[in-house]
Order: sequence, then structure tokens, then C-alpha cells
Amino acid sequence: MSDQTAKSILKSMQDIVDAAQSLPTQTLVVAMADDPHVLEAVERAREAGIVASYLIGDEPAIRQTLDALGYAAENHRIEHEADAEKACKMAVKRVSQADDHFLMKGLVDTSVILKAALSKQDGLRGPNRLSHVSVMEIPTYHKLLIMSDGAMNIAPDVDIKQEIIENSLSVTRSLGIDLPNIGVIAAVEKVNPKMPATLDAQNLILRNQSGMLTGCRIGGPFALDNAINREAAEHKGITDPMAGDVDMVLMPQIESGNVFYKSMMFLAHAKSASVIVGATRPIVLTSRADSTESKLYSIALGALVAARASKSTIKS
Repeated sequence: MSDQTAKSILKSMQDIVDAAQSLPTQTLVVAMADDPHVLEAVERAREAGIVASYLIGDEPAIRQTLDALGYAAENHRIEHEADAEKACKMAVKRVSQADDHFLMKGLVDTSVILKAALSKQDGLRGPNRLSHVSVMEIPTYHKLLIMSDGAMNIAPDVDIKQEIIENSLSVTRSLGIDLPNIGVIAAVEKVNPKMPATLDAQNLILRNQSGMLTGCRIGGPFALDNAINREAAEHKGITDPMAGDVDMVLMPQIESGNVFYKSMMFLAHAKSASVIVGATRPIVLTSRADSTESKLYSIALGALVAARASKSTIKS
């Protein structure tokens, strides 16, 4: 089991919401905010005291949508910019200039908001490439399970996988996990020269042991079953102590991550929160198919990660 005390580690989506509510209220800047599903989640987060909202986009459309949802527009700061590219630039610039702000994608193509976020002028570019992290509460798993990357990096090599791991640590620490168990996923649990994912696992473990990759424990290669199920690991004779108890699964490529995430959501009745990390501030970027609850949980997770990045203090 993990070395952290059970009391300090968040174990559910409700724990994430509760933890976000204990922080100083931050400002969520939404680019192209005229999206009823996004606005519903933003309003719920505002009512919970997690965020104040700054909505950028077509102001008449935003006000009309808020009115249709039964929400008072005066509870939100609204700035008009109907052009999507300009709105994203405005949103990113505002976030870059304030420590207590973070960003959310509204009704705009992902490529447009990420282009603005990665701009060398007024952008949010960090030392690593961006990656996507999902945190899932799965009824059949004994703790929150983190997964990366199922949405951003298509076919990461070992160097990119190291950056994905490094990025994910901002999330694990926000959940109270100081030294997470990270299982590198492949199709099999033995190193096979013909299977690059197993070689990457071997390489990442060596980097971890040599001090080149710190802040976590890395194990693998793991097939998914022995990463998350102790009995499966024991049946296959796997002795790695983190087998069946990983905090995060590192996926070999985007297809694996995407299929795993959607399987958990639509077949396993998981709850989830997702953010993009690797920038100087987290970016809440959810799928159109995600529920309002998932969007709310993602805002709460973004608030935790943003607060840690800005070294916010807990309310007394």
C-alpha cells in the first residue's frame, strides 16, 4: 500500500469537491463560454464557492444561455468577444497575468484554445509538452485511479512518457499522494524487444532508479489486469509490491488511454475529473460527451492543481 496516511489522501470525487471548497476562491476563465453544459457546471462550482467566473465570448449569447438555464448573469463577469481565436487569446492572457486564475474550454475547437495557451507571448507554456490527466472513481477499485494520456499525445516515445509522468505529479500531489505508484501499461508484463511499450517501461524504471525521474515510484511493464488487481498479479507470479495497487496507469498510446477512459465511464459507471497539465496553469478541457458532474469535478480538480501551482493557502 501507499506510504501516505489514509486521512491525507483524497478518495472520491466528493473529496475533490470538498477540498476545492476549502481553498480560497479562485477565478475560472472560460473561453467561448456560450455552452449550456459548461455554464451549468460553472454555475454549480460558483455556488459551491470553488470559483468566481469570468466568461469570455459572445456576450448576448452567453446572457441568453444563462437566462435559459435560470441563472442570473450578474453573478458572472462577462467580456464580449465573438471571435473564437481572439476570445481564447484574451482568456489565456488574463490567466497568465493572475496567480489565482485558471482556464476552461467552452464552445471552441481544442486546437484553437491550445494554440493560444502555447503562445510564446502571454501564453501558459511550461517546460514540458502538454498532457491530459484523468482521475477516476471506479466502483471496483479501492482508491482513485489516475490515467494519462488518453487525449493529447498520440504515440509518445520514452522521453515524452517521462514528461507525461512529470506533468501528472501536479495532480497526484493535489490529491495528497506525495510518492505515487505509477504502473507503465503494456499488453504483457514481461520485457519483449518486439514490444516498444515494454522497453519503455524498463527504461523509465531505470530513470527512476537513477534519479533522472523523481517524485514517484515506477513499476512495469504491467498488463492492465495485474496493475490494478492483486489476485491477477499473484496468479502470474508478479512480485512487484505496487502490482494491484497503482495510483496511476501510464498508457502506451492514445488509443489505449481513450478506450480505457470510455470503458470506465460508460461500462463501469466511473466518475471522473480531467485536466490538461504541463502548462503553467491547469486547463479544464472536457469532452462534449462528459456529464455536467464530470465537468464540475474537473473544475474542482483544476482548482486544486491551480492552487498548488500558486501556493494558495487553505482557508482558516
